Amino acid sequence: MNLTDKIRTIPDFPKEGVQFKDITTLLKDPAAYQEAINQLAERYQEDEIDYVIGIEARGFLVGAPLALELDKGFIPVRKEGKLPGDIIKMEYDLEYGSNILELHKDAIETGDKILVVDDLLATGGTVKATLELVEELGGEIVEVAFLMELADLDGRAKLEDYEVFSLIID
Repeated sequence: MNLTDKIRTIPDFPKEGVQFKDITTLLKDPAAYQEAINQLAERYQEDEIDYVIGIEARGFLVGAPLALELDKGFIPVRKEGKLPGDIIKMEYDLEYGSNILELHKDAIETGDKILVVDDLLATGGTVKATLELVEELGGEIVEVAFLMELADLDGRAKLEDYEVFSLIID
């Protein structure tokens, strides 16, 4: 199955000139969604991983089912104000402004092996902030995985110190 064909492009969203890659068309096709998760799970089946981290919000849609498939726990990284309890936070830059991600302080222990998952690698700012949160708590990054990567935005350059895998490269 060609998973690339299951992702539609929406022109001029969220602003003129942007070609938005919409994964909802892949997600609504159960065979395509399962195939994507299966391919990712096959890649990591033999790796030493303690937890899968998914980045809010679409990273949950890939990370949570992948964690179940791998029989690992799932840890959400959330936007500011969404997690109760003691948290750490990281501010990162967006194309137009900034945002803050949070992670529970007790989510990761020193030495935990972490697979970080998101739906899309674009400029890399969000995932880079997530990696910094994980490392602040002593977690070890096994790899960073994406359902899709927009190669022309060169987000991989921000992740040069990490192993990066993208199921689909556009």
